[in-house]
Amino acid sequence: MKPVIFGLSGPELTADERSFFAEAEPVGFILFRRNIVDRVQLRALTDALRALTGRDDLPILIDQEGGPVARMGPPHWPAFPAGPAFDRLYEIAPMSAIEAARANGQALGLMLADVGVSVNCLPLLDVARAETTEAISTRAYGHEPMRVAALGRATLEGMAAAGVVGVVKHMPGHGRALVDSHHLLPTVTAGDAELEEDIAPFRALAQAPMAMTSHIVYEAWDKERPATLSPRVIEDVIRGRIGFDGLLMTDDIDMKALSGTAGEKAAGAIAAGCDVVLDCWARMDEMVEIAGRLDSIAAKGEARLARAMASVGPPTGDIAALTETRDRLLALAN
Repeated sequence: MKPVIFGLSGPELTADERSFFAEAEPVGFILFRRNIVDRVQLRALTDALRALTGRDDLPILIDQEGGPVARMGPPHWPAFPAGPAFDRLYEIAPMSAIEAARANGQALGLMLADVGVSVNCLPLLDVARAETTEAISTRAYGHEPMRVAALGRATLEGMAAAGVVGVVKHMPGHGRALVDSHHLLPTVTAGDAELEEDIAPFRALAQAPMAMTSHIVYEAWDKERPATLSPRVIEDVIRGRIGFDGLLMTDDIDMKALSGTAGEKAAGAIAAGCDVVLDCWARMDEMVEIAGRLDSIAAKGEARLARAMASVGPPTGDIAALTETRDRLLALAN
């Protein structure tokens, strides 16, 4: 397998994609709105991906956070709340907020499992601040590290009960970024001691099965390279101080925070210590370049992947009951 997760161009596999993916053998795939029509179509697509690869435990990812980041939505699927809704409830009733987050995660996971999606890029463990870019603040669980960790843990547990693996992000913390890394490279000037606050939620959830890096320069740790491309940040901070030993994937390498060709960025991320590269846009020329630059996934990364996919069991729970519980609790904040 190649250590890369690729996107797809449309709602069904093209002949070129079938041929390329069969040869390249990517670790997994990620879905976006362009890949989704309705339940029947989406289930057929995920079944086709598993048939193509011959892997029942194939990671099929999605960014289904709720709120502004949702690839599946009405009229075929219900809308889900984003992180700030649970943050508001936590202000007045912390245990109720944790219960609501767990119920929400489980309901969300059941919706995904029903259509064959096995991995959700949630929860955000970024600690929001007054100056945090809206690209993060509208999605975050709050401004206090242990609150973020508690709500993040409940979300992970809920999704796991539904048979879906969670991905904590954006390690080692996106909360101090003043610009959106989709468009610009953020630089964080905070000192090492200050950054302890940012890594605290990740340290609390260091046993998470998967994590995603941030495309941010942390001057206290590496003045030259963003975390995704920095051996120092990955080995000393993520693997060392945070203690994370799960599968580490990059954020989308097409984001404008990174420079270079797709193949250069992918090779740089793997060389820095990431286990897997995330390439979302299904541009065939770029996917071919990436596959050509990467060797097979390292033994340690393959073991982390297998451990992550084996960390959840079959889906359990009732969506209607879980969403009723969540909504009843969230109403307390109103």
